[in-house]
Amino acid sequence: MQPAVRPDTRALVLDAALDLFSEAGYFNTSVHDLVRAAGVSIGSIYHHFGDKEGVARALYAHLSERMAWMVADVGARHDTCRAQSRELIARLFAMTEAEPRTMAFLFYARHREFLPDEPPVCSSRPFVMLRALVERGMGRGEVRRMDVLVASSSLFGGAFRMITSRLDGIVPEPLPTYLDEIWACAWRAVAAGASQPSRRRKSA
Repeated sequence: MQPAVRPDTRALVLDAALDLFSEAGYFNTSVHDLVRAAGVSIGSIYHHFGDKEGVARALYAHLSERMAWMVADVGARHDTCRAQSRELIARLFAMTEAEPRTMAFLFYARHREFLPDEPPVCSSRPFVMLRALVERGMGRGEVRRMDVLVASSSLFGGAFRMITSRLDGIVPEPLPTYLDEIWACAWRAVAAGASQPSRRRKSA
């Protein structure tokens, strides 16, 4: 009979931190709360993370790298900006349904309040990769030329808003239900050759 495999201490603490930071908030969570929720000793937390900020930094890095891996994986599976963007939105919608606490931490936590040395979320690696995806789409003629921040916001902003609305309980149905409609609106906003609203001439 083989001995039972003990769960990794870091994984236990990060999982507990995700729950507590998402539900109670970083500032309302103490190291002792983490100890109780993770079922580990206080010494192990200080050994692996240093302090509570170290736990938050490790969690933020872990989730950011996970999102970056997802963007990279989608990029490896599809050749076009259109296919990559749609797949990313589909995966984010599915992740919201399967892991709402993860998405709540990523979208709601004011990371710079407790991680002042970290870049803002919009400058983190996953978001930089999203903008690069859009820039490549412009270079290939899929996305019409415009400010890349405007294009990225137009392409993904509606999906992000649907995610937060779902987390808030405003959107009643699972997000994949809305995927086709959200995607059609998003791509129409940036696609090269799509009709654009006419600009009114300034009166003399």
